Amino acid sequence: WLARWEDADVRIDGDAEAQQGIRFNIFNMYQTYTGEDSRLNIGPKGFTGEKYGGATYWDTEAYCLHFYLATTKPEVSWNLLKYRHNQLPQAKENAVKNVGMEGALYPMVTMNGEECHNEWEITHEEIHRNGAIAHAIFNYTNFTGDKSYLGQYGLEVLVEISRYWASRVNFVPHKDVYMILGVTGPNEYDNNVNNNWYTNLIAAWTLEYTQEVYNYLKEAEPKRLDELIASLGLSDEELAKWTDIQTKMYYPKDELVPDVFMQQDGFMDKEQILVKDLDPKHLPLNQNWSWDRILRSNFIKQADVLQGLYTFGDRFTLEQKRANFDFYEPRTVHESSLSPCVYSIIAAEVGYEDKAVELYQRSARLDLDNYNNDTEDGLHITSMVGSWMSIVHGFAGMRALENELTFSPMIPKDWNGYSFNMLWRGHHLTITSTRDHVTIKQTGGTDVSITVYGNVVNVPANDTVTIETVKA
Repeated sequence: WLARWEDADVRIDGDAEAQQGIRFNIFNMYQTYTGEDSRLNIGPKGFTGEKYGGATYWDTEAYCLHFYLATTKPEVSWNLLKYRHNQLPQAKENAVKNVGMEGALYPMVTMNGEECHNEWEITHEEIHRNGAIAHAIFNYTNFTGDKSYLGQYGLEVLVEISRYWASRVNFVPHKDVYMILGVTGPNEYDNNVNNNWYTNLIAAWTLEYTQEVYNYLKEAEPKRLDELIASLGLSDEELAKWTDIQTKMYYPKDELVPDVFMQQDGFMDKEQILVKDLDPKHLPLNQNWSWDRILRSNFIKQADVLQGLYTFGDRFTLEQKRANFDFYEPRTVHESSLSPCVYSIIAAEVGYEDKAVELYQRSARLDLDNYNNDTEDGLHITSMVGSWMSIVHGFAGMRALENELTFSPMIPKDWNGYSFNMLWRGHHLTITSTRDHVTIKQTGGTDVSITVYGNVVNVPANDTVTIETVKA
């Protein structure tokens, strides 16, 4: 345990409740999954309750993977990816069962690769989960720098997921666009909608990334690529079709709010009510309203458009993120444990400090304070990892893109500072942020370049570098 804390501890100076929350959550993450066996995965309740039956959800790839990438050896995250490759045959069978689709549709809930969920609007329509599994492959190779997974297992999974997307889209000739109809996005308070923005976005991205991996293997592992082309039956015509879909994907907009990405077609047709205008006796909605009333409302269970802005953050400007946060957060009830951390991260990025801290606290103390009145069903593992994400990706602004590790830390006004331990491509780092300075300490390792507030700094082995904090 001492070794685990040396790799993953987070220390908060000035807020005892925030400190208690994050340590409680890190402890439970390690109690839940240690990564020795690729046949095992992460249940949303860990081992703390029987709800969800210990099954695997998309939470693993979209959330939990980030924690394990930055706090454990790469083999742990490799095994999370390998778990899905192990179940590729069942995912292909699931696609066929899903009204004759091609490729692979990974299940929403599973124990052995087969779909274990029993609601049609989830099993047949909440298909964005496929994209999370593809994006996990990107996150692993991008964060670790290890691209060996792509040739061994990754391209097989990406090709079959891309084939599913290509068979699931609907081409509209008179508009010359591809749409994805009859879906449920991350916001499960809107079922059976057309053109969920996040689903369309991650589908198009998967088609794009699959071809990037194809082109990488053409240069780096041509013999292996030839083997995969033969075994997968992959053709130039199929690749060209994916490019056409990706470039002509439709994304909903509404002239009433031109700066906002519409969650789905027709969202603005609903009566627009803000959460603050609801009588508190109605909350949580899922314990007080019928599903008929929930589905007709504009209220959002969890991050949906914001999920896309977080996942593909480098593709959107601060102005776009701020505009969408301003529109969607007042309509979001955060009745999913997956929600507060994503909003907290975006809030920190666009300078909404108070909201970032409020949502961090909700994520960090969801179970300690029983915010959703359901802790008796077991702890919320995804919210736990979300509190770590809120600090590291949110307050510290950590991003890993194109072989570059970057930080842009901010300090909540009620905190004196914070620090956290992490691993990055063989470098053991401690990042400390205070009112005046950002300090990066490396234990062991070799020299490493890290970008802080847009400036590249060199951190020698067994040494510490200090940078002046940039005030908001």
